[in-house]
Amino acid sequence: MAQVGLRAVHYAILTKDDATGVTYNTIKPIPGVVTAKIQPKSNSATLYADDGPAETATTLGEIDVDFEFSDLPVAVQADLLGHTVDENGVLVKKTTDVAPYVAIGFVSQKSSGKDLYVWLLKGMAQIPEADLKTKEDKPDFGTTTINFTFVRREYDNAWQAVGDEDNATFTGGATWFDKVWGANTGT
Repeated sequence: MAQVGLRAVHYAILTKDDATGVTYNTIKPIPGVVTAKIQPKSNSATLYADDGPAETATTLGEIDVDFEFSDLPVAVQADLLGHTVDENGVLVKKTTDVAPYVAIGFVSQKSSGKDLYVWLLKGMAQIPEADLKTKEDKPDFGTTTINFTFVRREYDNAWQAVGDEDNATFTGGATWFDKVWGANTGT
């Protein structure tokens, strides 16, 4: 089924990812999602034998994900990009800031009317570009796009979890944002 909607983007900062388990901080919403684009990078190779292709193998590399938002609150920017907010509510960006690994979850409505629930499990945000322009005779909305690079978790090699309401065995939609999929402690 095709996707016809996108809503309910949430994030959680990854606090532990090793052989003993994976944990995240509190799950928080990001309002105003406009678009999401997920672009897994893979490489494949073919082994030729006896004058023809005999085997092929594919490996998954990093996963580029772009989220476009109508606006990105200061507190969310601070969390996702490792910035701070001072006592006056001013977002302070330093060259020494380091973005944490995060999980991003969202819901996408399918053309069947059912929902697809997604968690991207370990990614790091890049500082967004600013593209501003003056007002003209008609409104021209500006949005904020944050680019993430997702990788596999160390704990279980997972990079994404998807629940589909069209699958009769999936019953986790009501609790999808109670905890990041696969977390064994934390939220």
